[in-house]
Amino acid sequence: MKEATEQFPAERSQEAEGFSNRKLIRPSLHRNDHAHNHVAPPSGERRERPERAERTERADRNGAAKKVAPPEQTNAENFYYQKQMQTKTPMVLVLQDGEEIHGVIEWYDKCCLKVNRNGSPNLLIYKPAIKYMYKASEGVRK
Repeated sequence: MKEATEQFPAERSQEAEGFSNRKLIRPSLHRNDHAHNHVAPPSGERRERPERAERTERADRNGAAKKVAPPEQTNAENFYYQKQMQTKTPMVLVLQDGEEIHGVIEWYDKCCLKVNRNGSPNLLIYKPAIKYMYKASEGVRK
């Protein structure tokens, strides 16, 4: 049997002490999964995946599977604005009243866009006032 002093070094380096404050984060693993007792299913039978089992549980009275609602926020709008801002793409914003604003999107938030224009004042435009927008290089749309 080893002595307890052999398990721990007599001197600790300062690097080892710096790591002592870190927490170890482990994912929560379900013990009832197939990790411990993996037995091949009898021939001709298939194990059902957990995702499919959840889908089959969501059936209505007629036995048809219900569609899962799409996510509320897809971030597609944010991705589009980010791309146009980074490339400084000249844009045309057509407002609800038909007025066209030509410029580059400088920044955006939940409810408005800031558009930089050449030779004209910069504008802060509310998103509900925008009918549609397109890249200036794509030409006129109607």
